[in-house]
Amino acid sequence: MNITAVKAVYYSATGNTEAVVTRIAKRIAERLGVSVESYDFTLPENRTQLQNFGPSELVVFGTPVYAGRVPNKMLPAVQTLFKGDGTLAVPVVTFGNRNFDNGLIELRNELEHNGFHTIAGAGVACSHVFSDQIAPGRPDEEDWKILDDFADRAAEKAGSLTEIPAPVQVRGDDPVGPYYTPLGTDGKPAVFLKAKPLTRMDACDQCGICAKVCPMGSISAEDPSQVTGICIKCQACVKKCPQHAKYFDDAAFLSHVSMLEQNYTRRAETEVFI
Repeated sequence: MNITAVKAVYYSATGNTEAVVTRIAKRIAERLGVSVESYDFTLPENRTQLQNFGPSELVVFGTPVYAGRVPNKMLPAVQTLFKGDGTLAVPVVTFGNRNFDNGLIELRNELEHNGFHTIAGAGVACSHVFSDQIAPGRPDEEDWKILDDFADRAAEKAGSLTEIPAPVQVRGDDPVGPYYTPLGTDGKPAVFLKAKPLTRMDACDQCGICAKVCPMGSISAEDPSQVTGICIKCQACVKKCPQHAKYFDDAAFLSHVSMLEQNYTRRAETEVFI
């Protein structure tokens, strides 16, 4: 097919998904000899208008996996704000070294439903945003080699297509099952939906970065210690605070983090599908 542009589209609260999606998109664009542009829908102001993509474009579309699926608070945006017109697409999910479960197949299905034709897909292991002990430094050199080769193969496939392809076959349950239930160290469900970040007031300098980077717009710009809306535990405020003033102390959340550290420090592999 004649591809004239590549688009990198992503939700990326802490930067892992952005890094993966943009690298794949740039590599595909280089191989096809076309331009590449990015659309970041992480922040609320970028989830207000419909984005349309044409038949000569290729979209690399990425989200992290939360509880084994597309993040539930971002799913409505994925379902309603991005429309293809026979547009080729490469769904990509990132996961924190446990498992991407049904995240990739769910994203593939949503894209197919919205007028895209998926030609390749990837589940990419990344450092876990909950803990520096889980997959630190991922994606690493080995992962990037896999992804560069994946991008090359996806570009070759896109350029050689002469008819509408069948949806790429990826790992996961279809229909998609329920979200993964987080567990604590006692093996029982860890319920921390209402957990919100706290602020070390002696460290906070009121810079407002945490309010600006919150994907839900839930942190008060006037008083960053106040989380007035929903918290999705994305860790954007924690990771991006230059003073390291944000933290979580919810017992159930910390128990889940400990469980992950105890059971998921082994190397999970990046998986690609063409």
